Amino acid sequence: MPGSRTGRPPVQRAARRPAAPRPPRDNPVRRLYIRARKAWDRPLTAYYLILGGSLLITVLGLVMVYSASQITALQLSLPGSYFFRKQFLAALIGGALLFAASRMPVKLHRALAYPILAGAVFLMVLVQVPGIGMAVNGNQNWISLGGSFQIQPSEFGKLALVLWGADLIARKQEKKLLAQWKHMLVPLVPVAFLLLGLIMLGGDMGTAIILTAILFGLLWLAGAPTRLFAGVLTVAGAIGVILIKTSPNRMARLACIGATEPKAGVADCWQAVHGIYALASGGIFGSGLGASVEKWGQLPEAHTDFIFAVTGEELGLAGTLSVLALFAALGYAGIRVAGRTEDPFVRYAAGGVTTWITAQAVINIGAVLGLLPIAGVPLPLFSYGGSALLPTMFAIGLLIAFARDEPAARAALAMRQPRFGRKRGAGGSSGPRRWNTMRRRASAARSSGER
Repeated sequence: MPGSRTGRPPVQRAARRPAAPRPPRDNPVRRLYIRARKAWDRPLTAYYLILGGSLLITVLGLVMVYSASQITALQLSLPGSYFFRKQFLAALIGGALLFAASRMPVKLHRALAYPILAGAVFLMVLVQVPGIGMAVNGNQNWISLGGSFQIQPSEFGKLALVLWGADLIARKQEKKLLAQWKHMLVPLVPVAFLLLGLIMLGGDMGTAIILTAILFGLLWLAGAPTRLFAGVLTVAGAIGVILIKTSPNRMARLACIGATEPKAGVADCWQAVHGIYALASGGIFGSGLGASVEKWGQLPEAHTDFIFAVTGEELGLAGTLSVLALFAALGYAGIRVAGRTEDPFVRYAAGGVTTWITAQAVINIGAVLGLLPIAGVPLPLFSYGGSALLPTMFAIGLLIAFARDEPAARAALAMRQPRFGRKRGAGGSSGPRRWNTMRRRASAARSSGER
């Protein structure tokens, strides 16, 4: 090998190694998606969605009731906060019912099914007794409690059908009777038709539609065959068509779908059209809280059935989308609770409550948007009306109790419970405390079927 000029052997350079592949850059969007998915799959997600979503809807509803009802109260020579104070009192009572329902064991909920059904039927019969029942806006569905307080028993019929229907189907499933169509329908459908008949005697078709939706939701969750499901749906649809055709008022409401002028042929679409006007004038962020123009006598029922229109006018598209997002989160959480439980009663009751709230919200918002006929049903947890708020908040308490009762959720809640006042072992060790924690985790990890 020839030497270098200095007489030293040439230095041989090592072959270059191929460069190691660089790790892929961390995509912030993907990282955010992974974190959101992990948070979405946590055991307590449904619990927090139901609790937080329902409270936000109720609080925002109180604000909008106060804003939308001031002019109506002043027109009736009442204080501007009259309707707000009544709604706030109903929300306090409903909050107590929600807390009580969320702490009740499942066995107690099942035990209350028959008393609530009997009480609802009794009150709905009393509505038709002269001198006891009273008519409001043409519907004989109210009982006066004295003074300005009234109760609408048909609202409690929704809760009664959910609890009683869930308990009935769960017991039949435990006995493996649901494979027979007679046990699938009887006595669920006859009792539901009894409730529907008592409601329709007063002329309240909107509540009857919600009750029908609950019935079909229970049948769907019970696994009713397609032919059986279609048969019941056909019968209910035929009865609905007859009831609509024989009522000029209902035909007029049907003619107002998509109306853009107050007079749509022979129908007076004043309420439907001014609801659209309120939504259209709100823009992106609205005219400001309390600055609605339509509530000054132009929009009937601004604080009850059409409170969503006032929300769109004062809070704009951002406000209405927020309300829709809260209802969507509440519906998703209810479906998640119904899908993850092993208890058949919990599955049917959670599915029934979710069907009730989402169907009523869709019907109310669809009517305000001009996509559905005006059915006269309030927006759950949002519109003015104590009779609608109390059973709805009790139903939300049911969902919270069911969400807490999931095995993983119980374990997570047990680990987060504070443990104060317990003495540590010798030398500062926490032996007894650690043993109690392990015992709680073991008891919380049992399956939901071990009650």
